[in-house]
Amino acid sequence: MASTPSTFALETPRTPLPLSSLLALALAGFVTILTEALPAGLLPQISASLGVSEAMAGQLVTVYALGSLLAAIPLTTVTQGLRRRPLLLAAIAGFMVANTVTTLSNSFVLTMAARFVAGVSAGLLWALLAGYAARMVPEAQKGKAIAIAMVGTPLALALGVPAGTFLGNAIGWRACFATMSLLALVLMLWVRIKVPDFAGHAANKRMPLRQVFTLAGVRPVLLVVLAFVLAHNILYTYIAPFLAAAGMAEHTGLMLLVFGVTSVLGIWIIGTWVDRYLRTLTLGSTVLFGLAAVLLGEAAHMPVMVYVAVASWGLAFGGAATLFQTAMANAARQAADVAQSMLVTAWNLAIAGGGLIGGVGGFGVTAFPAVLLVLLVTTLLVAWAASKHGFPAAVKVPVA
Repeated sequence: MASTPSTFALETPRTPLPLSSLLALALAGFVTILTEALPAGLLPQISASLGVSEAMAGQLVTVYALGSLLAAIPLTTVTQGLRRRPLLLAAIAGFMVANTVTTLSNSFVLTMAARFVAGVSAGLLWALLAGYAARMVPEAQKGKAIAIAMVGTPLALALGVPAGTFLGNAIGWRACFATMSLLALVLMLWVRIKVPDFAGHAANKRMPLRQVFTLAGVRPVLLVVLAFVLAHNILYTYIAPFLAAAGMAEHTGLMLLVFGVTSVLGIWIIGTWVDRYLRTLTLGSTVLFGLAAVLLGEAAHMPVMVYVAVASWGLAFGGAATLFQTAMANAARQAADVAQSMLVTAWNLAIAGGGLIGGVGGFGVTAFPAVLLVLLVTTLLVAWAASKHGFPAAVKVPVA
């Protein structure tokens, strides 16, 4: 078979996917996202319990992101030679320990430290997931495997966070984090039994960070991640004030549900076709998100059109992680884990940038659609230009 990253054979028989192993990775992603976002829905309870303001309690989310941002690249780089399953188990154990400490702690400082540890674990885990899933399957099924491994992310956002918030209000925030600890323990057993182990990279095959960064295709993927995810996070972080400005504040909960449901649909579509049409799907998702931005800018006074825009946005974003991680895995090959750690860092920078630009960038919420369009046009141009490396066109080749 040709060496082009997105090539596929016309008649290659499909090997059954290792669903149990891939779903274990998906649950790991679910735990990661839920651990990150759960405090946001429980701030009044947490702040009252720990004796701090809600604004200070909100920093439990910030310090988590900081841990992930700081740890992803260095931790992934220094662990290249370690076997993969013990490393994955160590990352999951970090969540179990951090959530257990959070459950029991009455000290805000100790809780912040636990959240930082959870963020460090998240940085390592996100860098591992895509490469781990890709190593479980033949070349032609890498994208689909990554899509299954990433399905926990939209599920956590669409279902897990609202359910966790409801449960926290019913039985208390500490019980929620205790449940997350138990879930992490169950996941560790699942991984130990069902997920195959792989060797780390031999010393003579490990690439230094600078060399990985200069691989053809890596930088275009990182730029696309920065621009696309920044556009998403500006809108996602400030969707409530945007809707309030449009006179639709009471629709916020339903809008987020529509976004979550269409995100799950998006990851299913991307997972089905990513191995064959990575470039087309990336460009199409960007255009669809751009059209959603246009609708939000031009028809914000029409509730039906806003719902259409939010559904389009969810559909475009749902499979984004799969698209970008598949593109990065294809571009980096043997250095996939280190390259994915760069992607994790770029993603977290975009999350931080979304809050910063939306909050203190001097733009009112009514200007958001124009800002999104600038970012999405940039995304489109970079992805379009990366036609040889990064987001290459699919090439059909006969079976050798």
